[in-house]
Amino acid sequence: QVQLVESGGGLVQAGGSLRLSCAASGNIFSIDTMAWYRQAPGKQRELVATIHSSGTTYYTDSVKGRFTISRDNAKYTVYLQMNSLKPEDTAVYYCNAGGVGYSSGTNYHVDDYWGQGTQVTVSS
Repeated sequence: QVQLVESGGGLVQAGGSLRLSCAASGNIFSIDTMAWYRQAPGKQRELVATIHSSGTTYYTDSVKGRFTISRDNAKYTVYLQMNSLKPEDTAVYYCNAGGVGYSSGTNYHVDDYWGQGTQVTVSS
């Protein structure tokens, strides 16, 4: 099986920075796309940023110019550098790994996985 473990959340004042990390572990061969989502209280989960194994990135409009997504393919780890944080960035941030190729015994699988979530709180 595959697990995603997130770290780096916390409380920060508006204008501050945080860096989230998400490491995938297991008998992994490859991961196509890694992404960060967030869910604020009373709102639906929304996509924040994605990065393909090729390095192609995508950002939702509200974080462009402030957040940077990156990944270490050798470590199956994705990062989210968040700068100029705003109170509206407050949410639980979830890591997602899409197209994860892994082995289980003699079988090869491809599945998607989610992390457990990490709280980011930005005070005004």
